[in-house]
Amino acid sequence: MARQLKTTVILGTLALAVSWAGTASANRLDDIKQRGTLICGTQNASSPYGFQDPKTREYVGYDVDMCHAIAKQLGVAVQHKPLSTEARIPEVKMGRVDIVAGSVAWLPKRAEEVDFSLQYLQGHIKVLVKKDSGIKTLADLAGKKVCASSGSSSAAIAQKVLTGADVLTFQNISQCYLGLQNDKVVGMTAGELVLRRFANDSQKTDAPAELVEEPTYTEHIGIIMNKGEPELKKAVDDAIVALDQSGELTKIFDKWMGPESIYKLTRNFKVEPVDASSN
Repeated sequence: MARQLKTTVILGTLALAVSWAGTASANRLDDIKQRGTLICGTQNASSPYGFQDPKTREYVGYDVDMCHAIAKQLGVAVQHKPLSTEARIPEVKMGRVDIVAGSVAWLPKRAEEVDFSLQYLQGHIKVLVKKDSGIKTLADLAGKKVCASSGSSSAAIAQKVLTGADVLTFQNISQCYLGLQNDKVVGMTAGELVLRRFANDSQKTDAPAELVEEPTYTEHIGIIMNKGEPELKKAVDDAIVALDQSGELTKIFDKWMGPESIYKLTRNFKVEPVDASSN
């Protein structure tokens, strides 16, 4: 009986070890393919990246299209998850999403927390002020209140670049715009495209706004995923390269930011490592 019990314990231990080994060898890409769905997060209120269409109430935007395009390259469906700006990295680290195409700019501190894909977007961070403010350069913001969205790269960069300004963070960029309209802040800082939308809207008001020409920073943007998932990172990188080579990446860019959009921009960035781009 004792020998039989000992044999049972040994076999049970071996079975558990095999089970652990199987779990250890699993990876997120395998999970995605077995599930048949890519859980892809985007921002929830940032046009033209990820936002609700006021007519259909569906989420649309550059990043939403990227989620669909990457999922198609992987051969799976999309489960879209809208996120607040500050939730982008925590949601990845907690495993609630597979990837986030949330216009996340590469920063050394962020690279310590999550992995970045190849660059799939690039943009300038600028400052929006009222036209009658008298502010023409970043130096003119010294001693004045400037707003940024909480958790955004714009906020982190403003703290370093706009050293003479009083940088405040609000929950989202729309609240910053209200602050600008109500003279609670003199300027608001964010990605150029977001600010151009607010600038266009402001032309219909009694207090039109304009962009300060000098950027605070040029963002190099990648899709983020949890660290320790090299198979998933390679698959996403390969998908972006394929989209670039097929012309689909430029097509998505033109749809949301190109000549037919309100921004009238031309794509001039390369698909390359975000950290190399930032050197």
